[in-house]
Amino acid sequence: MYWQHFGLTQDPLSIAPDPRYLFMSERHREALAHLLFGVSGPLSSAGGSGGGFVLLTGDIGTGKTTICRCFLEQIPAGCHVAYIFNPKLTVVELLQSICEEFHITLVPTASAPATLKDYIDALNAFLLQSHAAGHSCVLIIDEAQNLQPDVLEQLRLLTNLETNARKLLQIVLIGQPELRTMLARPELEQLAQRVIARFHLDALNEDESAQYIQHRLAVAGHTGPLPFDRRALQAIHRLARGVPRRINLLCGRALLGAWATGQHSVNRDVVNKAAVEVFGAEHATQSSPGIARNPWLLAGMGVLLGAVATAVFTLSNGRGPAQWPLQLATTPTQKSAKAESAASVATASSAPASSPAPAIATLESVLPQLPLDITQAWNTLTPRWKLSTSSADPCAAALAQQLQCYRTSQLNLPLLRQLRRPGILTLQADDSNARYAVLVDMGDQTATLQSGTQQYTVSLGALARHWRGDFATLWHVPDGYTPAARGGATGPAITQLAHQLDQLDGIAGHVASDSPQQLDTALKSRVRDFQRNHGLQADGQPGPMTYMQLEGALGNTMPRLLGAVH
Repeated sequence: MYWQHFGLTQDPLSIAPDPRYLFMSERHREALAHLLFGVSGPLSSAGGSGGGFVLLTGDIGTGKTTICRCFLEQIPAGCHVAYIFNPKLTVVELLQSICEEFHITLVPTASAPATLKDYIDALNAFLLQSHAAGHSCVLIIDEAQNLQPDVLEQLRLLTNLETNARKLLQIVLIGQPELRTMLARPELEQLAQRVIARFHLDALNEDESAQYIQHRLAVAGHTGPLPFDRRALQAIHRLARGVPRRINLLCGRALLGAWATGQHSVNRDVVNKAAVEVFGAEHATQSSPGIARNPWLLAGMGVLLGAVATAVFTLSNGRGPAQWPLQLATTPTQKSAKAESAASVATASSAPASSPAPAIATLESVLPQLPLDITQAWNTLTPRWKLSTSSADPCAAALAQQLQCYRTSQLNLPLLRQLRRPGILTLQADDSNARYAVLVDMGDQTATLQSGTQQYTVSLGALARHWRGDFATLWHVPDGYTPAARGGATGPAITQLAHQLDQLDGIAGHVASDSPQQLDTALKSRVRDFQRNHGLQADGQPGPMTYMQLEGALGNTMPRLLGAVH
């Protein structure tokens, strides 16, 4: 959208952990050095301090996962890595996941499932074999603050796997500040004593925030002065509190706002208005009282989204994006539409009592009313795809209509909003039970959940406290698609992929509909660019999330969240 307006070749402010955009402040360099020490120090052939735990903590959004991705790219040859990104597991599940990450295959037995001892014996054998071959092994656990005490104790016991000369497994724990609090508990003192290196990643200072913005724009192709004036940069640092992810969100929305009004530089007023949309109205009171009475983004984003949809349609018909800022800034009918939009917002705020806004329920009061069985949630979701509501196995019934159930544990609220499709959220209740609800709408500050025929509107803040990223939905499977064949497949699924990317890029008739395509280097590069721009892992491999995001970007007919723009 705003990229070409500011001379960029791609989105510089995606919240995806792309190592290319890693800004190496002094703190980040130290953090990366601590992680590298975990594989080059204690596990080196020269000896070292003898294994144990390496600890990296930091507040939400400070760049821990991005540093981890950069660290993974620098791991020396001969080092086996197991990466666990969802540690909300039982002890057996964790050991099973570790074995899977190390590609350890247990010999199946017909009499009983694998036990804790079976996994540990297999892991020990693998570690000894790797040691004999001169290789080292590292286990990385992200979001480690979610580990249960019994799982932490099992991890400590894994560091007992050793030879006479050295430990066989190095463990890296990455997590939020509460991880340090956990390890300070008396019952975890034995584990805390095995931490051989620890580092806490702080937020950026004001100078580093400006350097961070300049770095990301430069990676995305920007040259010349920054499109933010000095006071805007000061406001960004203050409102984002120096947290890189918050800086990304605020700068992205500010650039979008400047583009929408034809400006080529972002000033403090634009930043303050963007903060209202991104962080909530409380920031308007803190920085500029007038903003709450003049909600530019709240009144104008509907018009802007409509203009964006028009621009995308125009682009797909061969007209260049360079016309967008000029049209948005100068077309009288659009100014009129903005006035009408602002009037509609004012009217909505003074609507009669007969049509009030939905009451916001406390999620804590809603959770006990949600089902413990995910099948009930599937049967609430499937009618949106015109499937039966009473199937004992909804996923099996979906296959008959070329639909598949898809589950992931890696989503966040921005990705959920961008995906724009209804799906099942797994919510953690205070009684530690998982409960399930169907997300049917998502606003600026609220989400609407459905269970059976009952709907509940809850705040996004409350949702974030009880949702850990688990999401399930249905998706249309391309002809010939098989997960195992993604890497170098040919056939209809790859043909569809290339055709959809061409549509998105406004290339008409480039791909013949009946000609198989190879997922070659050029196509992988296009897939990576798309994934990066839509907050996905940029691996060039088209999985379900990539196809779903393509459907949404092209405006294809499919179930959407109630408030989503079609």
